[in-house]
This record gives sequence, structure tokens and C-alpha cells, in this order.
Amino acid sequence: MTVLAAGSVFPKLDVARLGGGTLTLGAPRGGHDWQLVVVYRGLHCPLCKTYLSKLQVLESDFNALGVDVVAVSGDPEAKAQAMVDEKELSLAMGYGLSVAQMDALGVYISDPRSPQETDQPFPEPGLFVVNGDGAIQMVDVSNAPFLRPDLESVVKGITFVRSNDYPIRGMHKAA
Repeated sequence: MTVLAAGSVFPKLDVARLGGGTLTLGAPRGGHDWQLVVVYRGLHCPLCKTYLSKLQVLESDFNALGVDVVAVSGDPEAKAQAMVDEKELSLAMGYGLSVAQMDALGVYISDPRSPQETDQPFPEPGLFVVNGDGAIQMVDVSNAPFLRPDLESVVKGITFVRSNDYPIRGMHKAA
């Protein structure tokens, strides 16, 4: 498994965008200079549905801080669209992450427990805040659906970082 360290350059990955075209993870859009990349497990995950709904509510707060917001999963287009329809999302949604792309992002990858869950390997949750230099300012990767950063805390953290020129943390190398 690849590990993306704080301060490292975030890998720019092109993924299919729901509604057409592509999204480039790590390349902010819409005049924003930072990007929040949320990797979610997929339509089968009730916790993801709640998390993406909360992300939708806070998207304008992130945008006001200059942060573009994107969500992405390994789901095929039909499942990504079903998520958008069910939760009434207008977030920029990427879909079809390959296992190689999941690995490049450094997220944990799980196999389905049953065909009722899903029919292919899927990413566990990951959250990346990519700064204006393309570096990972903040990162949170989990191996289970139950551990995810509180999105309101992420808004507050980005506010503090950007207002105080706060450095990237966690970059000390052991001697």
C-alpha cells in the first residue's frame, strides 16, 4: 500500500466525473486554490451517505475558504448517480476509481463481504486537504467506515491554517 505523507505532493489523478467529463483529483477548480478530496466507500455504505450529506451542507463553507470540494469512489457510474439521487447531492462526484488509483491515493482497499454489499474491491474512507502548492496539508485515512474526521472541525482547521500561515504538521523524520 502506498502511504501519502503530509507535505508530499498529492498525485494528480483523472477520474470520470458524474454528469460527464473528468475530474482531476489534486487540481482545484472554480477559481479555488486548495482542494478537499473525500474518498468514500460507495453506495452500499450508510455512513458514507450521512457523511456526503454533511459535506454537501458544508461545501459553501469550504468554498468560502478557497477550497474546491470533490468526492470520489470506486462505484460505477450508475451507483454514483444513485448516491447523488438518493441524497440530493450537487457535489462534484468522481466515480470508477481503479484499484491502482486507490493504491496511489494510499487508501485502504477492502473486498466485499457478500454480493449484496457490492461486487468489487472498494476504498475505505480517506480525506485529503491539498494546498495551493499541490502538497498534502492534512490527511486522514481509515481502514474502517467508522473513523472519519468531523467535517466542521476540518472547516475550522483550514480556517486556522489559512489565517495563520500554519505549517504542515507531522513531517518530523526519525533519526
